[in-house]
Amino acid sequence: MIYFMPNADSNTPTSHEQSSAQHAVILHRVVRFEINPTTTGLGRYYELAIACQGTPDQETGYLVDIHAIDDLVRTHLIPIINAACQSAPEPSPASLLPQLWAAANANFNHPIVSLTWQLTPMKRIEMNTTTASDHFVFRQRYEFSASHRLHSEKLSPETNRQVFGKCNNPNGHGHNYTVEPTLTLPINDHTCTHTAVDSIVEEFILAKLDHKHLNADCPSFDQTAGGVMPSVENIAKYCYQQLQAPAGGLADGAELVSITVWETDRTSCTYPATI
Repeated sequence: MIYFMPNADSNTPTSHEQSSAQHAVILHRVVRFEINPTTTGLGRYYELAIACQGTPDQETGYLVDIHAIDDLVRTHLIPIINAACQSAPEPSPASLLPQLWAAANANFNHPIVSLTWQLTPMKRIEMNTTTASDHFVFRQRYEFSASHRLHSEKLSPETNRQVFGKCNNPNGHGHNYTVEPTLTLPINDHTCTHTAVDSIVEEFILAKLDHKHLNADCPSFDQTAGGVMPSVENIAKYCYQQLQAPAGGLADGAELVSITVWETDRTSCTYPATI
């Protein structure tokens, strides 16, 4: 495959570079595996996802053979995790990310843009080309239940029903929401644990929203007192604003990147917008 290097004499992309960028893709491959998968002992189930970026080959249509990614993970990355689980299981999984990232890039002949380790169905950690070498990306999903009503006093009753449909029910309706903050955290700060993240999410989001009627119980969504419509878009923004300062206080260099809120499994919103 051909990769076009930047023009050393100019910051202006060449026509080849522009064409390559226009046709670039990001390919994701997930490898699932177990550590100590026996019938008599306790095993660990994990997933590693590798993302590669580039322009697919014109003949095959492939960016890279996915079996090559499988081989990379099973030959060079899983042994690192297996050794840590066997010999030193206490350290944070994030402490292994730099070693995994270095091994992945050293043993693969294609640009890797991210490496994501799914630790549980709700928690994953990641290194990518935009994170500093001593930081990682942390994502954890949480759930809460709440009711709301979508209604604007500036619209007629008929228009409200047309715009919001069943969501305009006078007594409201409920959802089982999922909220996922994305943070960058320092790898070597052992006080910045997932339990610390759990604590601030519980205090600043879940305690304020769980089992609440958002219009009536949450001032930020009380439109009679200057609040905003409790749409999933505004809920995502509210959660970000609530968590931004506490997340920054977790450790030096900790930062809340974004928050995604799912209203249903088919409808979600991320704030602020990220591509």
